Amino acid sequence: MTRLALTLLAIASPLVLAGCLARDDAFLPTDGIQPVALRSEAILGKRTAWVQNRQQAAAVDAQVRQLLNAKYVGADAAVQIALLNNKGLQAAYADIGISVADLWQESLPPLNPTISLRYGTVDFTRTVEGLVVTNIVALLTRERRLAVAERNVNAAQLQAVLATLEVASQTRRAWIEAVAAWERVSYLARAKVAADAAAELATELNRTGSMPKADQAREQVFYAELTADVAEARMEARLAKERLVRVMGLYGRGIDFEVPNALPRLPRSVQNRSGIEGEALRNRVDLQIARLQLETLARSYGLTKATRFVSDLELGAGVEIEEEIEEEEGEEGEEPKEVRKTNLSPTFEVGFTIPIFDSGQARLRKAEFEYLRSANLLAERAVNVRSEARSAYQAYRSSYDIARHWQNSVLPLQRTLEEQAVLTYNGMITSTFELITDTRERIEANVSAVEARRAFWLADEALSSTVFGGGEGGGIEVETAEAGGDED
Repeated sequence: MTRLALTLLAIASPLVLAGCLARDDAFLPTDGIQPVALRSEAILGKRTAWVQNRQQAAAVDAQVRQLLNAKYVGADAAVQIALLNNKGLQAAYADIGISVADLWQESLPPLNPTISLRYGTVDFTRTVEGLVVTNIVALLTRERRLAVAERNVNAAQLQAVLATLEVASQTRRAWIEAVAAWERVSYLARAKVAADAAAELATELNRTGSMPKADQAREQVFYAELTADVAEARMEARLAKERLVRVMGLYGRGIDFEVPNALPRLPRSVQNRSGIEGEALRNRVDLQIARLQLETLARSYGLTKATRFVSDLELGAGVEIEEEIEEEEGEEGEEPKEVRKTNLSPTFEVGFTIPIFDSGQARLRKAEFEYLRSANLLAERAVNVRSEARSAYQAYRSSYDIARHWQNSVLPLQRTLEEQAVLTYNGMITSTFELITDTRERIEANVSAVEARRAFWLADEALSSTVFGGGEGGGIEVETAEAGGDED
């Protein structure tokens, strides 16, 4: 065997052995977004998209422009735009890809083999040695590491669902706030027009001596105050729309859309959600994330026990090719000849750290306490979810009754009072001051009715968020477990 062939054999042998250790399980990663899209659509009835290239970005932009072409952007359209266009949501979707990449990494051999080659000459001996070393503990715990990594992918997917629900809830709430603000502006603007006409009439009557100066001043003060109220209401409406624009992820020409200037009418009846506690416990995404975290910690706990006594164990295997040069006596009168003899011998090496000072007891206790903490946090979360569900339903029912009372009782009475005040004023029975007072109360009643309907629609949104998660106070911060457990 030639020297070149021997060298190649020494190099190739550990590489072949490393290939045997690094067996490819044909793991084919996916981005993992499909379960998120399906579940989000089942809950919200809206599409989601994870933009990863220019073609997908162009398609999403086209959908957003089409939704913005309507004269007014409704609540459903606003939510759909936000789900397609919100950049924070896109970042949450990227977390899925990161966790899938981690799973892919765990599916590969735990550690790249360490290959060592040595070529040297000692006296009359030439040696070519190849050695491959890999971590045995990582190989033995590979299945558990994969299980932890898979649960981290599931956790990232549930976190993405929760983020989707949060964006949808924020968008709907922002839309309700913006529409209610513009409806308030509408009522105040109409009252301002009437007050403007009354102020001009009072000025003319005062000029002819038919109205005292004090009554004229009351008309003008009322108009001036109403003008300030309209200006303040317009400012609040613009700010409310800006909050909606932010959650929808719009800028440039995209912010030129309009929202309706009136909230939807109250439904004829309310939902009967007597079993809302059970619904919330079954469907809340944040509870499912907490349960998954507990399962992941249990897996990590088992991994900690597996690596408790041997913190580092390495296996080395390879081939050693030793070439010796010996002198062989020739025939009489000839000089001795050099004869090369090649010896091939396999090598096997084991190295490990003896835990004299660290037996793993501290890591084991830490894992137990982390599991105990997560179990109690999950129990606490379940209790809070039941309370949140009851509170949300009570707020929903009560806000409906209040809004219905304003709509069916207070506003009709205020309308009657104002009509009668106008009649008595025309008959010179009611004074100008009394008429202004009745008009002011009518305006305040209309604004209060708008606030009552706003509170109801916000409570309606909160009710849905309480059942599935994603509303205010419905989130949960969860740390994904390390796939390697406590091996440090």
